[in-house]
Amino acid sequence: MSASKRQKTENGHSETNGDNGDGSLWELDEETLNSGAVGFTATQIFIKNPACVAYTYDDIIMMPGHINFALNDVDISTKLTKGISLKVPFVSSPMDTVTENKMAIAMALQGGIGIIHSNFSVEDQAAEVRKVKRFKNGFITDPICLSLEGTVGDVIDIKEKHGYSGIPITDTGAMGGRLMGIVSNRDITFVTDRAMKLKEIMTPRDKLSVAKDGIELTEANEILKETKKGKLPVVNEDDELVALIARTDLLKNIEFSNASKDPVSKQLLVGAAIGTRPEDRDRAATLVEAGVDVIVVDSSQGDSVYQIDIVKHLKSTHPKLEVIAGNVVTPLQALHLIQAGADGLRVGMGIGSICTTQEVCAVGRAQASAVFHVAKFARKHGVPILADGGIKSTGHITKALALGASCVMMGSMLAGTDEAPGDYFYQDGVRLKRYRGMGSIEAMSKGSEKRYVWDDKTPNASVKVAQGVSGAVQDKGTMLRYVPYLVQGVRHGMQDGGVRSLADANERLYGGTLRFEVRSPAAQKEGGVHGLHSFQKRLY
Repeated sequence: MSASKRQKTENGHSETNGDNGDGSLWELDEETLNSGAVGFTATQIFIKNPACVAYTYDDIIMMPGHINFALNDVDISTKLTKGISLKVPFVSSPMDTVTENKMAIAMALQGGIGIIHSNFSVEDQAAEVRKVKRFKNGFITDPICLSLEGTVGDVIDIKEKHGYSGIPITDTGAMGGRLMGIVSNRDITFVTDRAMKLKEIMTPRDKLSVAKDGIELTEANEILKETKKGKLPVVNEDDELVALIARTDLLKNIEFSNASKDPVSKQLLVGAAIGTRPEDRDRAATLVEAGVDVIVVDSSQGDSVYQIDIVKHLKSTHPKLEVIAGNVVTPLQALHLIQAGADGLRVGMGIGSICTTQEVCAVGRAQASAVFHVAKFARKHGVPILADGGIKSTGHITKALALGASCVMMGSMLAGTDEAPGDYFYQDGVRLKRYRGMGSIEAMSKGSEKRYVWDDKTPNASVKVAQGVSGAVQDKGTMLRYVPYLVQGVRHGMQDGGVRSLADANERLYGGTLRFEVRSPAAQKEGGVHGLHSFQKRLY
């Protein structure tokens, strides 16, 4: 053996790197690289798997990589579906204790997206979608209006219910009527008589700054900036109110630069869930009319003739609609839904904190294995996947993305925030919110049984088998603080792994340079908080 080769083996690095004075880093020699000293490829762990073991997120740990970029350089933008991109890879789950309009708005403002649950009537679910689409959409085309005979009490009631008090006054008291004036918070602040007529205190039409119908949003925004008004009414040639622009929307555009918006209408993006029963076709049509951007076909086991039929129907009837199908955990399940036309896949079965499917039905898969195998297969067809369930920390999010997921769908991680449905309550001095699985008896009684029972005409269909539980989660505060914490945690994880972007993570995953190890139970314990008498865990 030559001296140079002996030096390479003994030192554990390539003989030429670093010796020429150019500052380049030495490369590890093949013997060390292949020995497992720097971890193993995903192929070695998940495919060359003689023990036939499925792995959870906790079972796997990423090996650190070289950092040659700043934390803010980490790019976590991604694809939700073939046709929808997001700045942040977070999706809120379509659960009735997680996602209604407030959660969907909060998610979209910060670069993710929310999926409105289907435990609503068709009309109520569509109304939730419209609330999201109306929020911060540039031109508000259906603002609440009052008439000249309206009272201060009416304005106060609207403010308490909707959170704003800038109300256009029209001759009909409705959108499309002739603009008579506007009432703002400053007009009613010192008024004690709730019965006082608005015509007595409103800012009249001749003192208002208005824009003409057809004006571009950018021009309208300039008028608002110049006049320093809170609201800018838009009127047609007959002086009839056709839209309203709010100064607060301009401020939100500045504050939420990563917001998920339609590039044309500037409306926030929002999704909604439907089932696989025949009546869900009508539900989907109503949701499309309301402006929904993506439909999630919600089923605990997605590989069924029922789901294949409805995916085909949605893609043929609404060709511009993005459709996410699932849930699946194997490439065979994924293949059937991709063949039907799915634009995205939802991966996970029986691994949520409130889900008992694996226990009750003896079917499912550990989530890390499910994500890796389905993502690897779906990639061949250009179909992104959502890792749905099993997320308990930012570390789990990072692992899901590193294993090939384009986004993560979260339930318990987001339940307990201010924007989640429900009221807070105290138990043993701890502030909590209700959280339940859509397979719990409580949720199924509200309509979610269609997620688990596809044909309600079969004998014994009235017998419900729970595949979830009801519980409570601790208060997590507002999404406006919580999501930035999650984003920063993921960025830290990717930076520690030497990964600059999700595209980079995918390239390294399938190229074999992103390395992992399987952790023993003792290693998992060692990797968490241990050895303390007591401790306080704060997220941020």
